[in-house]
Amino acid sequence: MPLDGRTQTLNRIYRDRSAVDVVDVALNTLGQTAVVSSFGAESVVLLHLAAQIDRTMPVLFIDTEMLFPETLAYQREVADALGLTNIQTLRAPREVVFERDNENLLHLHDPDACCALRKIEPLQKALRGYDAWISGRKRFQGGARTALDLFEVDRPTGQLPRIKVNPLAHWDSADLRSYIERHRLPRHPLVARGYPSIGCMPCTSRVGAGEDARAGRWRDQGKTECGIHFADGSAQRAV
Repeated sequence: MPLDGRTQTLNRIYRDRSAVDVVDVALNTLGQTAVVSSFGAESVVLLHLAAQIDRTMPVLFIDTEMLFPETLAYQREVADALGLTNIQTLRAPREVVFERDNENLLHLHDPDACCALRKIEPLQKALRGYDAWISGRKRFQGGARTALDLFEVDRPTGQLPRIKVNPLAHWDSADLRSYIERHRLPRHPLVARGYPSIGCMPCTSRVGAGEDARAGRWRDQGKTECGIHFADGSAQRAV
């Protein structure tokens, strides 16, 4: 069955099923599948759901080498707590970073190019050969995510299309908070310090009372997505 028809069928079957059911079908029926995680503010929910199915599944973690030290420590804490045994850390090759951002200042004048170098390209390279990947995006995060489906087709340039799975698409912040509390999962230490959405250190700031949870990402730069998922409201092309 073509991927478009397959995702439509999966969305119809699983629209009222639990997130763990969605993760289960992704890991067990869609072929070679990876979980992609930033180990950010809410990442532990998806990782806990997936760990209930298979602690050996590939977890792709993009280390931009500009992350908060707290994120790197949290990644290790969560991996130990959940028993994850197959975390694959992705980084841009040193020679490529030296050629395109040798002073580590690219984010100041071209944040899109910085995200492409340090996030999009390493991830798309790592995803070659995978049939599907699982993300932690949710509709309540707004912007291009408001119409998010549980299953969608990812069409990277120069690669075969694959299925992208969003098990938490219909969850809201209260659902996430309740799940973390109920399962006593470790929290990212920066959440309590005013960072409800956490990316790279130079491009993430604290969020004030009444602001959107993602207001601290690329503040005042007219940018809301790194490009892994969306750019300008449409599906981001792969590199």
